[in-house]
Amino acid sequence: MPAAWSISPAISNRSGSKVVTEGSRNYAIVTAAYWGFTLTDGALRMLVLLHFFRLGYSPFTLAFLFLLYEAAGIAANLIGGWLAARYGITRMLAVGLTTQILGFLLLSGLSPDWTAAASVAWVVMAQGVCGVAKDLTKTASKSAIKVAEASAIKVAEAAAKSEDSEGRLFRWVAWFTGSKNAMKGIGFFLGGLLLEALGFRAALWTMAALLALILLGVVTSLPAMMGKAKASKSARELFAKNRSVNLLALARVALFGARDVWFVVGVPVFLYASGWTFTMVGTFLAIWTIGYGLVQAAAPSFVRRSRDGLSNEVPAARAWSLGLAAIPLAIAAMLAGGFGLRADLVLVFGLALFGFAFAVNSSVHSYLILAYAGSEKSAEDVGFYYAANALGRFTGTLLSGLLYQVGGLYACLLGSGLMLVACFIATMALPVRAVASPVRG
Repeated sequence: MPAAWSISPAISNRSGSKVVTEGSRNYAIVTAAYWGFTLTDGALRMLVLLHFFRLGYSPFTLAFLFLLYEAAGIAANLIGGWLAARYGITRMLAVGLTTQILGFLLLSGLSPDWTAAASVAWVVMAQGVCGVAKDLTKTASKSAIKVAEASAIKVAEAAAKSEDSEGRLFRWVAWFTGSKNAMKGIGFFLGGLLLEALGFRAALWTMAALLALILLGVVTSLPAMMGKAKASKSARELFAKNRSVNLLALARVALFGARDVWFVVGVPVFLYASGWTFTMVGTFLAIWTIGYGLVQAAAPSFVRRSRDGLSNEVPAARAWSLGLAAIPLAIAAMLAGGFGLRADLVLVFGLALFGFAFAVNSSVHSYLILAYAGSEKSAEDVGFYYAANALGRFTGTLLSGLLYQVGGLYACLLGSGLMLVACFIATMALPVRAVASPVRG
């Protein structure tokens, strides 16, 4: 990897002054572009959910609108990691942003004169395009952290720095992931605001224009071949992951399925049915997601780090998974117990606890995939991991609408608890020592 691609903030020269690396500038641009993308992606979810719920769509149909969005992410993550390694991070960012703009324009073409079946098919197709865009962009952006960390270690060694590299990697991952989710929360609020102020179509055009400006900045500001590496030459080589990556991917499927099984449809529909307005629902989800992102960014403060990067972090992942599993089951018990408490307030309080524990859990997982990933093809390993993430979201989204329609929020909470038990079991099998990746190419 090019030595210039480093996010080490600065290195000291002999006179003691700070020298800002070119890599710091590049990484700042990547981060800013991803923030802008995430802002519009969060707004899109609120736009679609609230607009079509207002039109009278059932909970299961609302979930169905997002299914291709999530399913497309599975393939997009797998191929996105390979493409980022083969063609560079800049090109994949540009492709992701362009694809998202296309998805917005397709969605804005929806006509109120169409039949319900035609409208659903069109929205599902447009959402699928946006799902591809999201995961191409995310994989390219997050794989850059591993590339940057490897270069930063070399820079630190050359400058005789003593900072623990694993601790630094954890902080970088936590901050990047947390700030991204905070932006997504702001996007939820923005989506509700744009829907009220501009309407469905004009809101989509406004967000497409914003992304076009970001795309222009990426193309003109970043090196075209940044992050380019040797990519796998066959499907067998691409899927040859080590046991650690496979187990963590399995845990990720269960973790994100457990979140979305009640968060995608169950929570907003339940709160609206409890007398909340669209604005109240959108604002609450925005505040929750922003808070969730802030906790993610602060996750290293809640996990004692080890010099080897695994011996404390893996047990922490196990403990937080077990604690998280208890929360939705406890909320379900309180809702079913008839204690005379307002159900919507019980849900809000329980969701706050869930969000805190989930944020720490997710941040530790995001660190561990980079700790386990092979350095030469980290983009492919990260892509495989986030394909599992997308599979979890797909499963959770499908079950969110289905379970809510069958058994209400109570059924969604029980489904979440069972998935988190599965996450804990997978996490228990994670090794506390790095395992060498198979020889690939």
